[in-house]
Amino acid sequence: MPLTYFGATTVGIRGKDFVVLASERRMSYGGYILSRSIRKVFKITDKLGMAFAGLFADMQALAKYLEAEVKFYELTLEKPMKIRSAAKILSIILYSQKYMPYLSETLVGGIDSEGAHLFVLDPLGSLIEDDYAAIGSGAPIAIGIIETNYSKAVNVNDAEKLAYDAIRAAAERDSSSGDGVDLLVITKEGIKEQYLKLPK
Repeated sequence: MPLTYFGATTVGIRGKDFVVLASERRMSYGGYILSRSIRKVFKITDKLGMAFAGLFADMQALAKYLEAEVKFYELTLEKPMKIRSAAKILSIILYSQKYMPYLSETLVGGIDSEGAHLFVLDPLGSLIEDDYAAIGSGAPIAIGIIETNYSKAVNVNDAEKLAYDAIRAAAERDSSSGDGVDLLVITKEGIKEQYLKLPK
């Protein structure tokens, strides 16, 4: 499926002890803007988050599905699930639907005892861990901004600004992206959620 099918700009950035997930709020089909207030980033636990590009119904379903799996695991075994394990469960869920796939690209990020993790998944469940990623129709622009300015020594404040700048640049050229940025900042202390306006 072509990347441009998933109208959105969603990015993830991993640092030494944090992960930033961010996405804009526009939902559009066929050039028509249906909503300017769609959240595409989801808090799953205090140390795990997801971000999407794609169909909103599929985003909601996958977020609820993974949240249920993670909470069941943690209630049963009385210990937190590793971020890699959560991403792998989602990969299996996606692959199991390969003949009728969820129409979404997904970022899974979080902190566990092994450190910070950021995973990228396509609609069929391919699983890649990386330091940064961009998905959706605005990804070609956003990834250029991130690659130009990213370093492994980036701190959390600079990563938040970089994620915002990447989405802002994409929103200026991609008609499917815009209307504000939701940030999910995951650290050892927990998750901070933030909303930032985009310039008109």
